Amino acid sequence: WPSIFSGLEIIANHVTFSHRDAGGSPSLFDLLVSLGRNHHATLALADLHAELDYSPGAMVYIAGRVLEYSVGPWLNGEQVVIVHFMKDAA
Repeated sequence: WPSIFSGLEIIANHVTFSHRDAGGSPSLFDLLVSLGRNHHATLALADLHAELDYSPGAMVYIAGRVLEYSVGPWLNGEQVVIVHFMKDAA
């Protein structure tokens, strides 16, 4: 039977270097919610050669196992990210 489980992480004021989520499933998506105040962060998707505005209030679904992504330093303020993910335990 399927053995999928979900998790939730809260990340505060943390630069995330370019990576793929090795424990993720290629068919499942992660939800990234950017919170905080007065920051101007960007979410870089290296495989797509794209940078997205990742200001407070931004919500992004991403296939973290498939796409390489990062969040670089922001100019000022506080950044908090809530990440909801699902993993295949098999």
